[in-house]
Amino acid sequence: MLRTKGIIMASGGALLWGISGTVAQHLFQQAMLPAAWLVTLRLLVSGALFLMFTLRKEGSQVWKLWLDRRFVLQMLLFGLLGMLGVQYTYFASIESGNAAIATLLQYLAPLFILLYTVIRRKTKLAPLDITGALLALGGTYLLLTGGDSSELTVPLRGLVWGILSAVSLTFYTLYSGPLLKLYSTSLLMGWGMIVGGAGMSLIHPVWSVPSADWSLSIILAILFVILLGTLAAFYLYIGSLRHIAPHEASLLSCTEPVSAIVSSVIWLSVPFNLYQALGAGMVVLMTVMVSLKSRTKETAK
Repeated sequence: MLRTKGIIMASGGALLWGISGTVAQHLFQQAMLPAAWLVTLRLLVSGALFLMFTLRKEGSQVWKLWLDRRFVLQMLLFGLLGMLGVQYTYFASIESGNAAIATLLQYLAPLFILLYTVIRRKTKLAPLDITGALLALGGTYLLLTGGDSSELTVPLRGLVWGILSAVSLTFYTLYSGPLLKLYSTSLLMGWGMIVGGAGMSLIHPVWSVPSADWSLSIILAILFVILLGTLAAFYLYIGSLRHIAPHEASLLSCTEPVSAIVSSVIWLSVPFNLYQALGAGMVVLMTVMVSLKSRTKETAK
């Protein structure tokens, strides 16, 4: 039952992430909202809500943890490099390109996790690792060129932010696992988001509200990004790591790029040709291969 719960949580969180990326693209294009402001707002609001839930369960312990130097260092690293890193790089990639490509570029993270593991353990790349790397490179090429190498389907800036989002997700995934053994999901998410939002406020204060067409649809879209695309999605995905292994959560998170592509093509009419679809399939296949290999290694131990 716990394993089934973890599978549902990981898949649901990834689904909400994917759709929220498309909603964010809508906000960037229609309301001209800057990514930095939206990231700051969603982190601070979601973080505050997470801590409200945590206070009801853990009481004053939520504040006392800041007297522990180890906790302070962990939260600074997780909040700034992990939480803020994942949020801002992903949204910046969407702002510069589109949600579908940004999401797929972020899903190169399993490859980076694999490479990190190989380097840390000082082992050689197996044939399956090499195959996964070739799939990732080939898939990324098709995604970015659409089969025509003379022109990129997204600006170079969007590509750079997309790669950085994959690196941030790698750190986020590896670093959050051990922390979940020490702290509750809501506590980790709450303080991580507050720290990340506070750090981003130094660059783009949340109170510097941008000029935009503040229609009801825009406000509802912002609420979706904050409440469902951030609060619910992060809680579900990180919480799933209590019941399933990180590689399994990574495998199930393939729901995100699929939902981002489908919602972008149907709702925003984002062009996505056959070559890009093939590239998307190659990236997803790479994720599946890396996740299955990790599962095989854990079973063998």
